[in-house]
Amino acid sequence: MIAYLHGFNSSPASGKARQLGEHMASLGRQADYYCPALANSPRAAIAQIEAELARRQPESVTLVGSSLGGFYATHLAEKHDWKAVLVNPAVHAHLLLRSALGPQTNWHSGEQWELTDAHLAELAALDITRITRPARYLLLVQIGDEVLDYHDAVAYYAGASQIVENGGDHGFAGFDRHFQTILDF
Repeated sequence: MIAYLHGFNSSPASGKARQLGEHMASLGRQADYYCPALANSPRAAIAQIEAELARRQPESVTLVGSSLGGFYATHLAEKHDWKAVLVNPAVHAHLLLRSALGPQTNWHSGEQWELTDAHLAELAALDITRITRPARYLLLVQIGDEVLDYHDAVAYYAGASQIVENGGDHGFAGFDRHFQTILDF
């Protein structure tokens, strides 16, 4: 089972989520792909993912998390000993998102909501200070990420398999080039 976890104010309609879902379908593996519309509450998002994966009872789980989804994937990988592929992941999201407090709009659905201190507290409670088993992670970052400093992810996931690309952007240009690497992992 591959579970794709989208980023902040994103959705299953994001380019990477759609591309990966289409690729899994082209392999006849659409039943092995799960991509939820994550709740705005971090605690609710984690509960939502755990409940669905418990219901499906997959033989194995590999999380693919982009940005905030990478933060969630790290929490879940540590908690459940799942594998995680992290795409330009947010590290210590409660600190990164402090500057975004206030009104928000989901880029795909248009849903309006407010990021509050309570959300940041939920993120802080989910934060993993240090990963415990680097072999369970594959990090994909692009130096040209205009939102997050790739150095933070490279240092945080030290010891993990890492693909660091020149150029690119926060959306991870050319994500589809890595589908086989993700499936092999």
